[in-house]
Amino acid sequence: MNPQQLSVEQRVSQLREEIAKHNYAYYVLDNPVISDAQYDALYRQLLALEKAHPECVTPDSPTQRVGDQIQAGFQSVTHAVPMFSLENAFSHEDLQNFETRILERVTVKTIDYAAEPKMDGLAINLRYENGVLKQATTRGDGTTGEEVTHNVRTIQSIPLKLLGKDWPQILEVRGEVFMSKKTFEQLNQNQLAKGDKVFANPRNAAAGTLRQLDPKITAQRHLSFYVYGWGQISDDWALPEHYDQVIAHLKEWGLPTNPEAQVVTGQAGMQAYYDTLLQKRSELPYEIDGIVYKVNRIALHRQLGFTSKFPRWAIARKFPAEEVWTELLDIDIQVGRTGALTPVARLQPVAVGGVVVSNATLHNMDEIRRKDVQIGDTVIVRRAGDVIPEVVGPVLSRRPGSTRLFTMPTHCPECGSEVIKEHDKAVYRCSGGLFCPAQRKRALQHFVSRKAFDIQGLGDKLIDQLAERDWVKHPDDLFHLTLQQLAGLERMAEKSAQNVIDAIEAAKQTTLARFIFALGIPEVGEVTAKQLAQHFRELDALMQADSEQLMAVPDVGEVVAENIVTFFKQPHNEEVIRGLLEAGVHWPPPQVQAVDEDSPFAGKVVVLTGTLQQRDRNEAKALLEAAGAKVTGSVSAKTDYVIAGEKAGSKLTKAESLGIPVLSEQQWLEMMGENNG
Repeated sequence: MNPQQLSVEQRVSQLREEIAKHNYAYYVLDNPVISDAQYDALYRQLLALEKAHPECVTPDSPTQRVGDQIQAGFQSVTHAVPMFSLENAFSHEDLQNFETRILERVTVKTIDYAAEPKMDGLAINLRYENGVLKQATTRGDGTTGEEVTHNVRTIQSIPLKLLGKDWPQILEVRGEVFMSKKTFEQLNQNQLAKGDKVFANPRNAAAGTLRQLDPKITAQRHLSFYVYGWGQISDDWALPEHYDQVIAHLKEWGLPTNPEAQVVTGQAGMQAYYDTLLQKRSELPYEIDGIVYKVNRIALHRQLGFTSKFPRWAIARKFPAEEVWTELLDIDIQVGRTGALTPVARLQPVAVGGVVVSNATLHNMDEIRRKDVQIGDTVIVRRAGDVIPEVVGPVLSRRPGSTRLFTMPTHCPECGSEVIKEHDKAVYRCSGGLFCPAQRKRALQHFVSRKAFDIQGLGDKLIDQLAERDWVKHPDDLFHLTLQQLAGLERMAEKSAQNVIDAIEAAKQTTLARFIFALGIPEVGEVTAKQLAQHFRELDALMQADSEQLMAVPDVGEVVAENIVTFFKQPHNEEVIRGLLEAGVHWPPPQVQAVDEDSPFAGKVVVLTGTLQQRDRNEAKALLEAAGAKVTGSVSAKTDYVIAGEKAGSKLTKAESLGIPVLSEQQWLEMMGENNG
């Protein structure tokens, strides 16, 4: 019978029975047949009915049981003080390690922390000059952000002029712009009423709102703000000793602070705060995804300093990942910039952690097999770290008889080139590197790089513009660009455009080794390309070589040989190579190097490491190769000598552990018969 046709008493009874069965499957059999989210929905239905009809409440009801519970239009701004991101802690152990590292660096025995909710919004830097709001900037990449002052001025909780008079002449404050749950729900209702697309979560809504070109739209969406720190502060204001004292001053000056923030002491204090806030999470009027702990004593901030990415005195403790169940509708393939094929789960859309998820990563084919995921399964979906949706595995008790296994395609869905599986790796890769649209930008960046065609002026941003306009689909198209095309691009004057055209023309004269390296064949680096050029001498001979012929080349093993054969076998790659030659790319035949057969380095494998004083690295390499040595980049049991300059690192350590002879620069030059002057 349809639940809507049942009486209240019947529906209550039905819900109780259903919940009781699920409790038994979960607590007794340890084999749940519905997800936690589905269980919670049933429980909420029962709770709502009993609240509306208290006469239906009985002592045996589950509710009575105790214990079952940077775009166009925005200017870039360089931050006066960088906006660092925070290191993440995903467990109590991570938090313990964080405190241990601090105690190892300071002399105090106990640490007080300023603890506050980690808001799920958008980080903002507000700059006040003489108490007046002058500029608002997004975090961006931490060094440079976008100016959004016109939109931030519409946020009612941000003062346009600070209260009081004792503020510094220059004051930069940092905080989070966010959208409350209530505002978010109302916004999506309005979007639906207008027939517009709804937002997936409050964070996306806040970010999209703050980056509107029309501030009137921002004003209508009622964003909120909490301050959590500061950037530049002029010297006319003495910074208090503690973080929470600074925040208290900011509050006195009219800046809103999070009422849930407090100071806690040591591990016990951090854990107690975590437990309390996690319990309150669903009741808060805004979304949070964890807690931020900062050492409260500011003098310790200076003492602890920063890593290359994070402050050592702060950490973000993330809340546990949230999981739901949904149907796996299909598995698609996404081709990445390097040609790697990644399986992506297409899901029946489901809300998890406040976000509607319809896609999730399956990583690779090995993971699909390991997890035994099949198309048509009910799968467990997790937002790892509350960010990245991931398929955890199937719910086998719900597997229908109609599921089907997924198999990797034999040809790239983007360009039709052959797909190869890398040896001893889980990666499947498209072999159409020169032609594949998914790999276009990376292939072009490699092609013009210094050790390849070395085309000056063709930087990443210019390549992005050329690729996005479809003017350059593969490398041979570069040689057909015109001055008029380049001069019309963003930030390209006619002179700079002419310089690029000249550089492209000059690049037509190259070497076979550079040409081979520029093709971007997997595993074929600069040294291997040079070996191939010296061995085959002609491009046609290389393109027609089989694996056995290729493995006769020094530095080429079975994997590299297979990669080369597969690459040249693809018609698309051959077409691009022909286009390069027709465009005028040429090189002189490689010279046979005269080798000193009497040299102590003839036929030896040599590794250079550290900084040389009397010869630069390229010169040293050339001298060794002229002496018949093979210069490689890594130390192995096959290495005959390691030449160690100043500040030699791990390569020297490995050579010593393997018992490989290590030469100083002076010893090497004496063996070469070179004058050390």
